[in-house]
Amino acid sequence: MTANGKLEAEKKFLVLKEHIKKTGGLAVAFSGGTDSSFLLKAAQEVLGERVLAITADSCFFPEREKTAAEEFCKKEGIRQVLLNIGILQVEGVKENPRNRCYLCKRALFEKIIQTAAENGFAHVAEGSNMDDLSDERPGLRAIQELQVKSPLREAGLYKEEIRFLSRQMGIAAWCRPSFACLASRFVYVEEITKEKLSMVERAEQLLFEMGFCQVRVRLHGSMARIEILPEEFEKIMEESCRERIIRQFSEYGFTYTALDLKGYRTGSMNLGKEKGQLQ
Repeated sequence: MTANGKLEAEKKFLVLKEHIKKTGGLAVAFSGGTDSSFLLKAAQEVLGERVLAITADSCFFPEREKTAAEEFCKKEGIRQVLLNIGILQVEGVKENPRNRCYLCKRALFEKIIQTAAENGFAHVAEGSNMDDLSDERPGLRAIQELQVKSPLREAGLYKEEIRFLSRQMGIAAWCRPSFACLASRFVYVEEITKEKLSMVERAEQLLFEMGFCQVRVRLHGSMARIEILPEEFEKIMEESCRERIIRQFSEYGFTYTALDLKGYRTGSMNLGKEKGQLQ
């Protein structure tokens, strides 16, 4: 980031703090990722103990994400509520229609808002940033309908700026890979089950443990489509690495394993929509 870019990020940080200050008290939907960690820490700096972290305990989120969220709150001395979400029981979600993200976010944030109110918080915030506007995000509509605050977007902050500011603040999550819920790995209208979610979670966890940085394992029936950074293609094609992945993925329940030659990118499951290939 250039010197001017850093200065601009710091100006936006001041704007963010003003937005937070006006709430008087804030409950943050906290996943443990880079964006929500930055937002939660900024809220603590401004509001002190008038901050609450609410973390969804859902089969859509891997155990490693929940653990990271719990460790962050414990380290920073921030009160946290774990909210059990039976997300597959929400009408329409497991059928995975095009608006599944909307249905999920609506149900999730209704419960977060209720939990916040029960704990004395009138305002709820979430951690989407300006980069999230570049991809199709039906969940943002649910957030807007429920009047959930999006302070990072209100301050005009982009991911690069959030990582820079987080690093300055000593937040370990500043360099964490981007994450989206496990349901985003499914082709639309493919039924989402706990068994399939477990397959994807275990497959991605294996790749992380093998040292791959940014990972997605997309599910197409019984086929796993791996997305990693192109600069890591050479590593994954090493014989010992490739054979381990094939063997382990087979044990997880995948019949076929494929490498996406375009590499990692967000929103790849939306490509069929643009061409009218999805129902």
